[in-house]
Amino acid sequence: MKRTLITGGAGFIGSRLSRELLAAGHEVRALDTLSPQVHGSDRRRPPALPAEVELQLGDVRDPAAVARALDGVDAVYHLAALVGVGQSMYRIAEYTSVNAVGTAVLLDALKQRPVERLIVASSMSVYGEGLYRGGDGELVRDAERTRDALRAGRWEPLGRAGEPLTPIPTTEDKSPSLASVYALSKYDQERLCLVTARAYGFSATALRLFNVYGPHQALSNPYTGVLAIFGARLLNRRPPMLFEDGRQRRDFVSVHDVARAFVLALDGDRARAADGQVLNVGSGRASSVLEVARLMADAVGAPEIQPVVTGRHRAGDIRHCFADVTEARALLGFEAEVTLDRGLAELAAWLDGQVVPSMDRDDDARAELDRWGLTS
Repeated sequence: MKRTLITGGAGFIGSRLSRELLAAGHEVRALDTLSPQVHGSDRRRPPALPAEVELQLGDVRDPAAVARALDGVDAVYHLAALVGVGQSMYRIAEYTSVNAVGTAVLLDALKQRPVERLIVASSMSVYGEGLYRGGDGELVRDAERTRDALRAGRWEPLGRAGEPLTPIPTTEDKSPSLASVYALSKYDQERLCLVTARAYGFSATALRLFNVYGPHQALSNPYTGVLAIFGARLLNRRPPMLFEDGRQRRDFVSVHDVARAFVLALDGDRARAADGQVLNVGSGRASSVLEVARLMADAVGAPEIQPVVTGRHRAGDIRHCFADVTEARALLGFEAEVTLDRGLAELAAWLDGQVVPSMDRDDDARAELDRWGLTS
């Protein structure tokens, strides 16, 4: 049995992870601010967080709160972060403070009393564009799109000679291309944890999460996962709104699979093999945003509500990125088990019992991006 701390542990992923850890016989403590954007203005303990979890209210940037949370702990899952590509582009100082400085405060505490294991939630956003293959068969690791191309509605990245590229699964050895403040802050989290752990002699692994979805994701937060946003709009009889042409491809992975990956990284021979490593955690399957919007409408019983393709671009967005999970399979024995159809059915069943805000904040979020000139 291990005594584990989950920073950001009252959130969507942390709550699911805590259930997995409790089922495995571990003790769980959560440190969380209960941010109003995620948990509502009343900042009540979320119902998805098991009663057996010790919840400590506190900010990861507060050294005293972090020290209290670490007392008697054997292992730490660092999930605390502000999440959202679009919002990060105009709340620059706040994202940098919570994600990067908060991680530094945690590591300052850990260097004084190292734990056995530190596992940090990184993000696929650090890749920027995913991997591509050119017409000559060569890998293209540095694909980008120009502002002029985006303004003209030319969504697909091209090779140096202007040739079409084919997106392929992205491996961990692709160099980061940090297209947003959020991506930069997640890369900071990842590298800070791995560098500090190596220096002070404790084990650490970074899991680069792809597009996580599932029940209990906040419906009132317009910067949360895209499927929760789509679900809230559909239940309000409003169409999902898609940037670009909706054909950008992503890897949607169930929160159940993500929680299992975190548990696999905790202890045992496989976890030791992953020490110091960065591993993709995704389904290993690519789906277009347009496709999943239609599947979500079917799942909630509203197939007649078709998504709206806006033809607009959001600063910080990339075109295609989906996971190669070979390394996570080899080192952790991780394989996603929840198919997209099954995951969407579960999400739709959960949504059916929720009180969805009568006016989701997706339109407000888009208006804020427009105000700062971050859409075109």
